[in-house]
Amino acid sequence: MATTTLRALNGADETPASLSNATLIMVDYQNVYTSGVMELDGWKPALEAASQLLTAARRAGATVIHVQEAGYDVESEAGQIHESVAPVDGETVVVKDVPNGFHNTDLGKHVDAAGHESVIIAGFMTNMCVLFTTEGASLRGNRPTVVADACATRTLQTMHAGGTSLTARQVHDGALATITDRYGVVVPSIAGLK
Repeated sequence: MATTTLRALNGADETPASLSNATLIMVDYQNVYTSGVMELDGWKPALEAASQLLTAARRAGATVIHVQEAGYDVESEAGQIHESVAPVDGETVVVKDVPNGFHNTDLGKHVDAAGHESVIIAGFMTNMCVLFTTEGASLRGNRPTVVADACATRTLQTMHAGGTSLTARQVHDGALATITDRYGVVVPSIAGLK
């Protein structure tokens, strides 16, 4: 059975963003996702990819905005942004309390001030804050591109009886498929940015 995306049906531009002409939004790269009950599958390679993305964005002169989840006490060790992708002077940090980084925050104001319609998004967790921040960007008129290998998530239980679970890979791929279908462009890695 042939399939198409809602974006294709609506004639959306499928050109990935460019680091030199976009704002980079780094979502919830907090220590809480690297160990303990919230440890994500594949967090280490995702953080390595995120670090490369961040370095390239800084070299390109892109505006970088970090988003941090308030539910993990941003002052605690667990709630802090991982040192490998920590903000430097001049980079904005937006603290949010729901998965969509644009909801009830000033993220949109900072994105608008950067002057680019395109945003590049990466972070933790793919199916939660990355997906909903991408949705938020799309619904406000930005053009999101998500870098897949710089995102990670965890195994989740389904509603089916008997304890059926989706692997982290399935959850990750499902979230990226949702983004591809409706909210933005997904590239496998930094190499996919034009």
